[in-house]
Amino acid sequence: MSGTTLATGDATTHVELVVLLDERGRPCGTAPKAQVHHADTPLHLAFSCWLLDDTGRTLLTQRAAGKRTWPLAWTNSFCGHPGPGEDPVDAVHRRAADELGARVGDVRPLLPDFRYRAVMDDGTVENEVCPVFTARLLGPLAPAPDEVGDWRWVGMDGLRAEVAADATPFSPWMLEQLAALPR
Repeated sequence: MSGTTLATGDATTHVELVVLLDERGRPCGTAPKAQVHHADTPLHLAFSCWLLDDTGRTLLTQRAAGKRTWPLAWTNSFCGHPGPGEDPVDAVHRRAADELGARVGDVRPLLPDFRYRAVMDDGTVENEVCPVFTARLLGPLAPAPDEVGDWRWVGMDGLRAEVAADATPFSPWMLEQLAALPR
């Protein structure tokens, strides 16, 4: 994880930091991840990754019930936040291991300038510059239960058909990314 370690008495606590951005998308500070997502979420740096297999299917994951934003929503394979000074491709590798218990390779930018803002029913806001990557799975999956509630592989045409029939089970960023992906 990228962040800072705080010593408090006999305990050491790791605080994951996110990179805050100005309106032009330039870094302008950091904040603890746990304090960023609320009704007035500042613009910050994130990423999304779509894992693809050799037949063109993508891994969809259902966000765990305990997630702060969009719990139980089906979404692209995994997402995360590069830490201060962390290369986004390195962050993709780190989060694949943390979230999916997996190694990935062939990480490539797909939508490098993707940016979105979405508001949950409770008023919580996502506000991110979120480059989108693809990658290949290099071994078995062992998803972390506090990150992933369920997962499945689906063809892109099948996913588009599911979304056309009922978009409500899916995260707003996945829907926007899917619409922007080349066919």
